[in-house]
Amino acid sequence: MSRFVQLHLLVSYPPSNLNRDDTGRPKSAIVGDANRLRISSQSLKRTWRTSDTFEQALQGYMGVRTKEMGEQIYSQLLEKGVSEKNAKDWAKAIAGRFGKLKSDKKAKNNEDLHIEQLAHFSPDELSAIRSLVEKLAETNTAPTEEDLDLLRKPKQAVDIAMFGRMLASSPAHNVEAAVQVAHAFTVHKAAVEDDYFSAVDDLNNGLDDVGAAHIGETGFGAGVFYLYLCINRELLQQNLGNDPELTSKALAALVHAATKVSPTGKQNSFASRAYAAYALAEKGNQQPRSLAQAFLKPVSGGDLLERAVKELTKRCENFDKVYGACADSRFHFNVETGEGSLDELVRFVMD
Repeated sequence: MSRFVQLHLLVSYPPSNLNRDDTGRPKSAIVGDANRLRISSQSLKRTWRTSDTFEQALQGYMGVRTKEMGEQIYSQLLEKGVSEKNAKDWAKAIAGRFGKLKSDKKAKNNEDLHIEQLAHFSPDELSAIRSLVEKLAETNTAPTEEDLDLLRKPKQAVDIAMFGRMLASSPAHNVEAAVQVAHAFTVHKAAVEDDYFSAVDDLNNGLDDVGAAHIGETGFGAGVFYLYLCINRELLQQNLGNDPELTSKALAALVHAATKVSPTGKQNSFASRAYAAYALAEKGNQQPRSLAQAFLKPVSGGDLLERAVKELTKRCENFDKVYGACADSRFHFNVETGEGSLDELVRFVMD
């Protein structure tokens, strides 16, 4: 089995605001002394792991990332007839195993049941918590130390196996990510533009007041984005309890999501859904390397997608000339020319 799989994707997005900064405008970056639009790796990973694609393909093998598990446990205990005081104390004891709880002094509206940092709960851990809640409700006795031994080394949580988990208070249960995702950026110069818009009141007959009921402004941008993923297949299979069948299902779901699922930002306003127009997959045991360098000089003129494919291909070939073969095998599809298919790409990555 080849240790590494690398995916290089080109996706053309129409006017959109897929991933916003703190001012509500599309994220950007300076690359090669030119302004580019950017989609953060955090946005991409969350988009994929919460997508219908993952949910349908990996049902039962996905975890939950939350600060609020303690509040959920508290509500479940109350529903089962446990007293308010006991429910709160026991919920704190359980949630506290996954991270430091918020201070009572600063907490409002049961926030003292929340842990301070997001924790990723595996399916096994969620099952153990549900079983413990049932036991506590039946016995109406406080959980023992043995009961609170809830942390597991995840073996069937695909999202944790792919993107990792860090528990500051329990490093023994950390998981190293098997999938690395780069920030996507446009292969060409791109500007953030402003859309000035207004809304009219439907009951305004225009006789007394012809003005707008609302006026606003939102940022947007368009471009061809380069996305890069590096998958350590050996580590992924190890993280999944050395289950080759589950590993193959996980890889297939990831390829489908990465090529077809768009970030959700401002989709109702822009309907900026797009499939990858070009994909290059590489397999081998060689040290991985991104092909982002192909776009240090912004692509310009003519068909941007066609030129981007040429630059990507040329850079890949030149790396091979200088360093020797950087992969044992490769596969690509190209929507513009009708070469290859997604099914073939999935089989290539899985094999």
